[in-house]
Amino acid sequence: MENKKLLRDLSPVIALALIWGVFAALTPHFLTPRNLSMLMIELSTTALLALGMFLIILPGHIDLSAGSGVGLIGGVASVLIIQHAWPAPAALLVAFLIAMAVWMGMGSVIVKQKMPAFIITLGGLLVFKGLFWLVIRNSTVPVAPGGSWNLYSLLTTYYLPHAAGYALAAACAAGFAWTREQPDPERRFLERFTVAQALFLFAFLMNQFRGVPLPVVILGAAAVAVTVLTRLTRFGRYLYAIGGNEEAAVMSGVPVDRVVIGAYAIMGAVVALTGFMQTAYSGASTTTVGELMELDAVAACVIGGTSLKGGRGTALGVLFGALIMASLLNGMTLLAVAPEFKFIARGLVLSLAVWLDTRLSRA
Repeated sequence: MENKKLLRDLSPVIALALIWGVFAALTPHFLTPRNLSMLMIELSTTALLALGMFLIILPGHIDLSAGSGVGLIGGVASVLIIQHAWPAPAALLVAFLIAMAVWMGMGSVIVKQKMPAFIITLGGLLVFKGLFWLVIRNSTVPVAPGGSWNLYSLLTTYYLPHAAGYALAAACAAGFAWTREQPDPERRFLERFTVAQALFLFAFLMNQFRGVPLPVVILGAAAVAVTVLTRLTRFGRYLYAIGGNEEAAVMSGVPVDRVVIGAYAIMGAVVALTGFMQTAYSGASTTTVGELMELDAVAACVIGGTSLKGGRGTALGVLFGALIMASLLNGMTLLAVAPEFKFIARGLVLSLAVWLDTRLSRA
């Protein structure tokens, strides 16, 4: 049993090492600072949405509408700014609040009406996709730098100055050392030294291109927030309890309805932020923005060790899973792999992750 648990925990790290090794051997551009910087930006949008999906899967639910929502919310903000001349901050705020309200409404329908999350969010996928196309009128709304658009486009085009990147790495290392509890002095020193080295190496590599990308900072802040939420708050403990055994959670006095609705509200906020970043990265709001992103988010969670039945998973595991998916897509793009084979590879990786999770979860 312990061996299975160890293998399940280490499998994402092993898979990531193999993927990076293969692509590094096949293309010399994979490990260049420029490509690694682009990979981190691509990772940020996938991983951010996956962190939101993680909060939905923990209590045993699912959200199939997230990808369409990413396109819709990004499109709403784009249209308000470019076609209605709204200031960028106001447009982003309104779109953000709309997303939170809509996802809170979906969560309310799911728990109050006892409706399967799969069906409600599948309906949301279709509705949001149709609304998205109506909002942008099946055209392309460009995200042009400068003027009111500047704040929007900077989400994925701004890089921290080199000194700021190193300062951020030092702050993160100090934060890890302060919050990490490890009674063994030798192991505590080794953990802190290893993490500090990894952070400064990351900052060094990013500075070889343009600096640490802003999306990575946003992702890091979101990852810390989700980790604190799930590990150190009552809300997080409730999420695990509901996913582990909902009936037992109800008998223990856990406010199941409020917790699940809260998780969907947070998902709405994550969808909005991902929508802004993905639209900015694409350079325009088009009908393909956000397409199938919900599947990549689910795959990242499962690959990272989150159980689709709920009750098990970590934010760090989700980040590893998202990095695996982003690395796979980035490497195949460098190798000019045809789109149809990319779909096949993504499907196989997701299926393999679910099969491995099921096998290793058996006693």
